[in-house]
Amino acid sequence: MRSAAVQSRPEALIRYLLEGTSSQTGQEFFRALVHSAALAMDVAGVWVTEYLPERKVLRSLAFWMNGQYIHDYEYNIAGTPCEVVVEEARLVHYPDRIIELFPNDPDLTAFNAVSYAGVPFFRSDGTVLGHLSALDTKYLELPSDLESVFRIFADRAAAEFNRLRAESTIRESEQRFSGLFESAMDSIIETDDQFRIQRANSSAASLFGFTAAELVNRKLTALLTPASARKLGNVADDLDSQSRQFAWVPGGLDAIRSNASTFAAEASISRFDMHGCRRYSLILRNVQDQLAAENRLRELEQETAYLLSEIAEHQNGGEIVGNSQPIRAVVNAVCQVAPTPATVLITGETGTGKELVARAIHQRSERAARPFVRVNCAAIPAALCESEFFGHERGAFTGALYAKAGLLESAAGGTVFLDEVGEMPSVLQARLLRVLEEPEVRRLGALRPRPVDIRLVAATNRDLAAEVQRGAFRKDLFFRLTGFTLHVPPLRHRPADIAPLAARFLKTSAGMLGAGRTLQLSAPALARLEQHPWPGNVRELRNVIDRAVLLSRDGRIGPEHLIFDEIEGHSAAPVESAAARVPEPVARVQHATPPSMAAAAATPTPSPSPSPSLSPLPIAPPPSSLNGGGAETGVRAEMAAIEQRRITEALERFGGNQTRAAAFLKISRRTLLKRLDAYGSTRPRKARPQA
Repeated sequence: MRSAAVQSRPEALIRYLLEGTSSQTGQEFFRALVHSAALAMDVAGVWVTEYLPERKVLRSLAFWMNGQYIHDYEYNIAGTPCEVVVEEARLVHYPDRIIELFPNDPDLTAFNAVSYAGVPFFRSDGTVLGHLSALDTKYLELPSDLESVFRIFADRAAAEFNRLRAESTIRESEQRFSGLFESAMDSIIETDDQFRIQRANSSAASLFGFTAAELVNRKLTALLTPASARKLGNVADDLDSQSRQFAWVPGGLDAIRSNASTFAAEASISRFDMHGCRRYSLILRNVQDQLAAENRLRELEQETAYLLSEIAEHQNGGEIVGNSQPIRAVVNAVCQVAPTPATVLITGETGTGKELVARAIHQRSERAARPFVRVNCAAIPAALCESEFFGHERGAFTGALYAKAGLLESAAGGTVFLDEVGEMPSVLQARLLRVLEEPEVRRLGALRPRPVDIRLVAATNRDLAAEVQRGAFRKDLFFRLTGFTLHVPPLRHRPADIAPLAARFLKTSAGMLGAGRTLQLSAPALARLEQHPWPGNVRELRNVIDRAVLLSRDGRIGPEHLIFDEIEGHSAAPVESAAARVPEPVARVQHATPPSMAAAAATPTPSPSPSPSLSPLPIAPPPSSLNGGGAETGVRAEMAAIEQRRITEALERFGGNQTRAAAFLKISRRTLLKRLDAYGSTRPRKARPQA
């Protein structure tokens, strides 16, 4: 009987294993395995582990001990019988006296262990993956047949563990692929060999105007124009016939959205096999989106240039300079109106500093931390006025590829400065009046208006009342703008401010044009400045100082360095006696100044049309006009040489980049090219980086 029982023991053990684990997988399989093994082997405990070689630690996947499961069991193998199993990668059996053999293993004592058996299981590369161990509180026999079954238990644990690891690897790979698939900016579509969509990412769904689920099982060719559908079929046939894996679709594809609108897309196609069936993968990129992104990039570059110019404006004088009674009255008016929400109209001749006053109002208001948007009403083409001021929605007109906020909307919470408001087109005047009456704007193509919170400050050198009388300016808008009118006096009415203004401009110009030299304005030169009538006002004064900085060689600016602009209706000297008191070379120079040297400046009384402004770079007459004699010829020739040298240095500094050189010199690129032609200089080309 004993012999029969012994002979049936392996079969009983295998039956325990099969019955206990056949319906289980994963964690439940390991729990069933250790429980079944403990019952079959009649031992106190069995556990299966994963080996972590970098830490020399065994972490249990399941542990059955004394009739219950032990959770989260992890231990270092040093000084334990398991160390022998793992390090020597072999089955180990200690039938008794296990505590005496491994006295440094505290868990053996805690479990009242007497005997131990352990067998490793392996990865596909032969390294130890983990082990299966049995522990008992009595003597443990391990005959060959029981050892074989014990190894079967271990192999079964290894198979399940490797399956779980492979499954986890596949799952992680699928998650990574799905993440890449769904997060791709390009549209990705997977189809069968008949171009029926099997899968599409969110970009494709958005591009076509469907949900991803709605795209599945649709024919991709039905979402293309007939010509593009034929083109796609031809490219796919070429892939099959030439045994190629992928190809670009020449000329792209014309696709159809759910709303029947079409769009052009760049496209590539690749083929692969899945379960013996042909599949295609297409990647589409909306060309219109790419063009819109490029346009937006250009817009951001323009905004950056604008902000840099704003910073330069602040650095070149962000405060009102002067202490005369008229300018103090202006400052007092600014302080009075700035904290209020009142609309302000600033009047004054060209070059008096109306924009500086507008900035001062903004900086002293509660809106100082918000944008200050400057708009030159005379510089915006009439056809673009509404779009620039009020913005537009996508598709509002041909070329409107994306929605754009207008200047009024972009100044939200801040101040809008309308320079030359007297030149605003009549159609725009009506829309601006509505913004003042109801603080909201409606973009071109929009159905609903958008609320805006802005303060309006306007400026003009015209007599707006006279413009109203002749019908060129709306009367109702005139009364809305003149809620608070602030007049900036011309420079000739505040001669006491000439000295501090000249000192400010001298300091700025010396840093920009004088290579960091320290320059000083002589008393005779200051007296000459104070005698001039300044038809171009503060702007003209700055230009005169710029020229003087270029002409001065010894750190001192004298009357001989002052060259004034001649404007029709104004003499370069206020009275004849004043000119007579100027040293002879200066008197000659100012009377010989040709009209080509004149800058834009307004006459003392407001005129119907403003004059163009003088460029900050002192512009000498071209060499062909230097046909006079005497002192004026020498001075002008010297100015021409200085100007030519400055232009050459700027071009060298920026590697022949004409646009950047012109911006550095504060002149237009067109003016720069004209000066190069006048001097007979070769137009340089932008330097190309060497490969």
